Amino acid sequence: MTNNELKREQDYVAGLYARLDQLQDAAIAQLALVRRQDVGGGHQSRSERDAFARIYEDRIVQLREVNERLAFGRLDLEDADGGSVHRYIGRIGLRDEDLHPLLLDWRVPQASAFYQATAANPLGARARRHLISQGRSITRIEDEIFDAELLRDGGSDLQGEGALLSALTAERTGRMADIVATIQAEQDRIIRSDLKGILVVQGGPGTGKTAVALHRAAYLLYSHRDRLRNSGVLIVGPSRSFLQYIESVLPSLGETGVVLSSVGQLYPGVDASIEDAPATAALKGSAAMAALIARAVKSRQRVPAAAQQLDVNGDSLTLDPQLVANAIHRAQQTRKPYNEARVTFVKTALGQLTRQWADQLRAQGNSVDESDHPMLREDLRSAHDVRVALNTAWLPLTPAKLLQDLYARPQWLAELTPSWSADKRALLGRNRDAPFTIADVPLLDEAAELLGEHDVVDAAQKREAKQQRKRDVENAERAIENMDVAGLVNAEELADNFAEAAARGTTAERAAADRSWTYGHIVVDEAQELSPMQWRLLLRRCPLRSFTVVGDIAQAASASAASSWKEALRTLVGDSDDSRLRLEELTVNYRTPSQISAAAERMAIVHGLPVTPSKAVRGSEWPIRVTDTLLDAVRHDRDISTAGTLAVIAPTADVASAYEQLRSAFGEDVGLGGNGLRKSIDVLSPQDAKGLEFDAVVVVEPAAILRETERGAGALYVSMTRPTQRLSIVSSDGKLPEGILDAFDQHFQARPPRSEG
Repeated sequence: MTNNELKREQDYVAGLYARLDQLQDAAIAQLALVRRQDVGGGHQSRSERDAFARIYEDRIVQLREVNERLAFGRLDLEDADGGSVHRYIGRIGLRDEDLHPLLLDWRVPQASAFYQATAANPLGARARRHLISQGRSITRIEDEIFDAELLRDGGSDLQGEGALLSALTAERTGRMADIVATIQAEQDRIIRSDLKGILVVQGGPGTGKTAVALHRAAYLLYSHRDRLRNSGVLIVGPSRSFLQYIESVLPSLGETGVVLSSVGQLYPGVDASIEDAPATAALKGSAAMAALIARAVKSRQRVPAAAQQLDVNGDSLTLDPQLVANAIHRAQQTRKPYNEARVTFVKTALGQLTRQWADQLRAQGNSVDESDHPMLREDLRSAHDVRVALNTAWLPLTPAKLLQDLYARPQWLAELTPSWSADKRALLGRNRDAPFTIADVPLLDEAAELLGEHDVVDAAQKREAKQQRKRDVENAERAIENMDVAGLVNAEELADNFAEAAARGTTAERAAADRSWTYGHIVVDEAQELSPMQWRLLLRRCPLRSFTVVGDIAQAASASAASSWKEALRTLVGDSDDSRLRLEELTVNYRTPSQISAAAERMAIVHGLPVTPSKAVRGSEWPIRVTDTLLDAVRHDRDISTAGTLAVIAPTADVASAYEQLRSAFGEDVGLGGNGLRKSIDVLSPQDAKGLEFDAVVVVEPAAILRETERGAGALYVSMTRPTQRLSIVSSDGKLPEGILDAFDQHFQARPPRSEG
C-alpha cells in the first residue's frame, strides 16, 4: 500500500509541475510577444508595452521561485456522500485550463485546517498528509489520522509526525528555510491574525518567532493585496547578517514586494553598521534626544544683536534686527519644517529690504516705481552681504550637518543642554568626519522630520510625482481596455511598471529610497532591542500603527533595550492600555534540544531575565561539551560532521582574534559575521548571532560575554540558544557563569568545570 500511495502522490505532483511549466511557458511566450510589438515612437505606447513586459517578467520569477516543494500537503475532507475528497496545499494556487482548482495556496482560508486541525478539533478534516520531496520527486509521505473510520477501514498505515521532526533535525545551510510545510497550530493562528493594530509575538529561543513573522508578512500581502500592494510591507531585523539569513524565505513563498532593512539602514543613503559604546547608545536612544534635536533646530534661527550695514551694488543698506525678527516670526507662523519655512523667511526679508532700498533711492532723487521692485529684489538676492546676513539668521541645513555640528561643537551642545553634566555631554562628542553609527540613524530621521526638504526643488518634484502617478493609473486603465486583459491585471499594478515610472523602480525600491514613505504594515523582529528613538522612526513610517512586533524580552542585550513590552511599546501605544495591542505567546521550542534549552534557561533565571517558559519537543544525542581551548572545541565538532553549519560566538572584543586563530587552522572554511554565513565555520558576536540558528555552536568565554555589557546575561542567553544539535563551551579558566550547571547535571560531557557564583 505504501508504494502504491507514494506512486499516486508522485503522479499527482508531476501533474502539478506540468501545469506550472505550462503557465511558465505561456508567460515566457506572452513576454516575447509583447517585446516584439511595434508600438511606434509614441512615449505612451512604449510605456504600455514596457509595463506589460514587467508584469510577465514578475510572473515568470514567481513561478520559478516556487519550483522547490511546490506541493507539500493534502487534506482529506468528508464529502456529501460520506467519502473523502482530497485538497492539495502548496506554495501558490494552481487551476487547470477549465479553472478547476488543482492546488490551494497555503494562505487561503480553505487551507487553514492543514495547520490547525487536531484529533480533538479536526475542522472537517479526516486526515492530513505531508508530502516530503526532493526536487520534483516525492520521497516520503506521512499521515495524521483524525477520523477513526479510516483506520478501521484500513485507509492508511502511514501515521506519524515525520515531516516536522525531519525539518527540525535537518542540517542548516546558513540561509533560513521557510516552514510553510510544517507550520504548527499556534503558529498558524498568529500568522493569520488580523492586519489591524499592533500584534506582539513573544516567545523564547527556538519557538519560531522569525519564521512566523515572515510567513505572516507573506500571508498579509496575499490576503490584503489591494491595501498593501502600493504601500508595501517593511521588515526590520537587528543586523545585516540577519537579513542575509532570511532573504530567500519570502521569494520562496511567492512574495518579492517587501522591503528588508536592518535598523542601521532605515534612513535613505545611510548604511550604518558601527555600534556605539553602550552608554552612548543608551543616551542616543533615549526619548530625550528628540527634544534636544528640536532645540538644536530652533536655535539655528538667530536675530542679530545689532544693526548690520550691507553693501548692495555700492549702496549701503541697514539691516535692522527687528526686520529679521519680523521675517522669522512670519515664517514660523507657517508651521512648515525648518528648510521649507526658510523660503518664507527669505521672501519676507527680501520684500522688506526691497521696499527699504526703493525708499532710500527715492530719497536720493532717483525715480523708482513698483515695476522696478523685481529687479531690486534680484540684486538684493545676489548681493554677497545680503546672502551672508540671511544665512547667518537662518541657514539651510541637512540632517547630517545638524548632527555633525551637534557632536563636534561642545560649546553649542552645552548651550542646548544646561542641565546635563559634562560627562553626559562627553558621550556625544566626536569628530565631524566620524561615520554615523546605528544609533545615529533615528536621530538623522528625527532631524529630517523637523528640517524638511533641503532643496525646495525636491519638494516640487515629489508633488509632480504624485500627479504623474495619477496620470499613470488613468493611462493604465485605458491600456487594459485596449488590450482586452481586464481581470488579469489591475490599473494600479500596471501603473507601477510604466516606463516613466521605471526610474522610480518597484514599490519596494521606491519605498526604501523615500524617507517620507508610509508603509501599510511593518514587521519588527528582535523588537525588544529597539530604543525609543527607533520606535519614533518606525511610527513615522506607519502612522496607521499596523505592526507585527516579534521578540523575547529575556533576550534583550542592547543598551537601549526595554525590560517589558509595555515599556518597549510606549512610543506606539502611550502610557495607557490600548485596544490595538494584542499579545500572543509561542510556547513550543522547535529548534533547541532540551538539554541545551534547560541549561540556558537556568542561567537566564539565575541572572534575573524574564524567561518565557517553553517546552522543547526533542533532545539531542550530544551532551553539552566544555573545554578550555577554542581549537579543541571546533575540531571536535568538525570530527562529528563537516556538513551543516558551525558558529563560534565570542565576546565582541574577542571576535577578531578568534577569527584569526580559526583562519590559521581551517583557512577558507572560516567566515566572519554576516558575510560568513555561507562558510562552514562562522565567527560572530552575540549581537550578530541574534535571530540565527546553526547545527552546532561554540560559545567562547561565557563569563566574558556576561561581563561585557550591563545586559550581558541576555547576550549569553542568545548565544547559548542558537544550536539545533550541539553546544560546546570554551572556558579558559575552568569557570562557568552561575546557573548553567546543576549540581548533578547529566547533560554535560564528563565532569564539567565549577560554576562561577
